[in-house]
Amino acid sequence: MTTTTTTTPTPSRMRPLVALANAEYLQFRRNRTLMFMGTVFPIAIPLLPYVIGRRTGGSTPELAATALEMVAYITVVFVQYYSVLSMITTRRGEGVLKRLRTGEAADWQIKTAPAVPGALLTFAGAAVVAAVVYSTGAPAPVNVLAMVLGLAGGVVVFTLLALLTAAYTKNAEAAQITSLPVIALATAGLGSLRAVFPDNIAQVLDWTPFAAVSDLVAIGALGRPLSAPDADAVGFAASFGELGRPVATLVVWTVLTLVVVQRSFRWDDRG
Repeated sequence: MTTTTTTTPTPSRMRPLVALANAEYLQFRRNRTLMFMGTVFPIAIPLLPYVIGRRTGGSTPELAATALEMVAYITVVFVQYYSVLSMITTRRGEGVLKRLRTGEAADWQIKTAPAVPGALLTFAGAAVVAAVVYSTGAPAPVNVLAMVLGLAGGVVVFTLLALLTAAYTKNAEAAQITSLPVIALATAGLGSLRAVFPDNIAQVLDWTPFAAVSDLVAIGALGRPLSAPDADAVGFAASFGELGRPVATLVVWTVLTLVVVQRSFRWDDRG
């Protein structure tokens, strides 16, 4: 007698992440404040000074790089970082994170899903700003890959920083306070600000996460960091030699924050 065994196909390992990401996107879209902060704000703020500067002095590589740095700053800090921090804290307080662990989703998928809406808006906002900048006469970027690498690295690092901050944040209201150190550190990493700091302070700030994002975006757009106005701009091939420190900075921050998040992340407000 021959027995036929029917094997039930196992669900895709990525299916829980897709389902959770879709749910987070729906929640994000229903929040008008988050949608405004994630769409209008990061596009309008960088383009306004760009348009004014273009009318007064014409399109220059520096003006384009500044606009792209600003959209990167707003999206990775205020869209990605703050939205993930707020959503994780809220979900934990409502007991959602703890309940999700009883399903088929892996821990990393539960942590990753809240980052998806912000990541999509980050790249969408950057694409819109870049399209406007380069369609209105700005010189072509030096290395688009460096710009994409900067945004992607920023999304990863600031998502992890949000998960880390959530461990010390009681609720969504408290996030307005606990997020301030990260926001202040990111602001200090802006290329235009580092350029005016004393050299010893600027050298330390060069190793902060948003400074690395800023440098990658500026090198890609301009051929040099905005924090080094006296440096010579390089071409496409030579620009790869300038990516070492900012890439290493993002890698170090990714590893460090990942280790700390694994040890400190809380699934329940009571423990």
